[in-house]
Amino acid sequence: MTAMLEVKGLSKSFGKVVTADNVSFSVNAGKALGIVGPNGAGKSTLLSLITGVLAPNSGEIIFEGTDISNTSAEARNKMGIARTFQIPRPFVDMTVFENVYVGAAFGGEMHGSMGYEAANAALSRTGLIHLANRPAGTLRLLDRKRLELARALATNPKIILLDEIAGGLTEKELPALISTINDLIKSGVTVIWIEHIVHALLQVVDELMCLAFGEILSIGDPNKVMKDPKVIEVYLGSTFELEA
Repeated sequence: MTAMLEVKGLSKSFGKVVTADNVSFSVNAGKALGIVGPNGAGKSTLLSLITGVLAPNSGEIIFEGTDISNTSAEARNKMGIARTFQIPRPFVDMTVFENVYVGAAFGGEMHGSMGYEAANAALSRTGLIHLANRPAGTLRLLDRKRLELARALATNPKIILLDEIAGGLTEKELPALISTINDLIKSGVTVIWIEHIVHALLQVVDELMCLAFGEILSIGDPNKVMKDPKVIEVYLGSTFELEA
């Protein structure tokens, strides 16, 4: 199976603080990798390195066989790498549709009718089409999370990086989001998902990776990773949500 993304020996530090320490892994096309780890483990930094917002101190990032380590964030987005953020920040005075159209036009370079079609498709895939004309600032948290996802999807990504997209949702709201993400994977979109709500991840991902102090503690079968003694030790006394 072809690797969509390969990370090789990636390292990043801010002074004496190491956020990525020789990190290596790969994600195959159409698959989903979950990432867990305590606060400060380097999870969000890793996504910023992959998207090009941050430059690594060393290592390589290979996307569809091409080394993109020195490629700009804008160029990576146009190549098909999209990201959502932990805290949704929509343009609150614009409608839901207008927010998503911005993603299509500026991220996916689809303007006019192409942009409208891409925005409508993203809204349909995320269950927001009925809210298209509502001001984004009036949305509840679940729908803001969906809007964050829709904006990323409107860029027509090949791989999407999700940063704690389930955070703050109630147990009743989680199934709808999980269903949406599973549908994306079935349609061929590759997913890397950082999440603290582990039981949500386990319903989606093919592999799980645990980061701590910028290092990979364990990676592989999700259930085996969660039973790894090193992973258990990291989360002793934590508030990790393992049960639904």
